[in-house]
Amino acid sequence: MENSTLSLAETVEAVVQQHRQRIGPLMLVLHGLQERLGHIPADAIPLVAESLGLSRAEVHGVMHFYHDFRELPAGRHVIQLCRAEACQAVGASALEAHVNQKLGIACGETSEDGQFSLEPVYCLGNCACGPSIRVGDAVHARVTPEKFDRLCDGMKEAQS
Repeated sequence: MENSTLSLAETVEAVVQQHRQRIGPLMLVLHGLQERLGHIPADAIPLVAESLGLSRAEVHGVMHFYHDFRELPAGRHVIQLCRAEACQAVGASALEAHVNQKLGIACGETSEDGQFSLEPVYCLGNCACGPSIRVGDAVHARVTPEKFDRLCDGMKEAQS
């Protein structure tokens, strides 16, 4: 995520210009905006649509179809919890209930202090070792409530 003095319109235009010559640049533009801003503000949707000659509905639809895009800033630590069938079969639902209680948030929410965001995902590619979560770029396997608590406590200590 970049710290920039550009306005939202200037940022959108800069990202669009990077990808304008590509075939079907919308996904690249959305990823670029999220990389620069940390999220895609609602005010960016009409700017992207106009710049690419698309309707607002098309941009909105793509943005909400893919779980990678967010409209609000994520917490300092993004925790993705696998909800795929293989993880469900080995306790992901119970783990999710524990995580909800521990963090005080549900999937799709960010903690009030801005430290944690919890996101559902539907496969982390770690099916034989579920339930699995990803924190940042690290995938954690066979996560129990106790293992999650240790990970969470480690993240809290790292920020102190």
